[in-house]
Amino acid sequence: MGLFSSILEKLGFGQRAEPGKPTPAPGPTPTSAPQAAPVEKLAVAAISVVDVVGKLEGLAAANPQKLNWKTSIVDLLKLLSLDSSFESRKELATELGCPKEKMGDSAQMNIWLHKTVLQKLAENGGNIPKELL
Repeated sequence: MGLFSSILEKLGFGQRAEPGKPTPAPGPTPTSAPQAAPVEKLAVAAISVVDVVGKLEGLAAANPQKLNWKTSIVDLLKLLSLDSSFESRKELATELGCPKEKMGDSAQMNIWLHKTVLQKLAENGGNIPKELL
């Protein structure tokens, strides 16, 4: 698994379906087949939108450091308790397909990386405001 998968996991992208699994347990008593279809639809709906902004703002409020995740990839990674070292960011940039000309300039790479991570979160169902994209 790559670093981007860790970002998705930390924000709950893959975990939304899990709360839907306990729901069928009380339901099978009447009939399990009719209950299974609505549960699947609920799980799909839950996965489709992740409140990224709410989660990150909540983490930022609880964090003793003042981290600006809206503009800094380093702060975003720190907020998620992920490795924000240059090596880790370079690995993430490679994973996401950063253009080679930006890889040689850490500032350019960081700007590209931050924007791309937010875009990818939005593509995966995250509620990223347009002004951040």
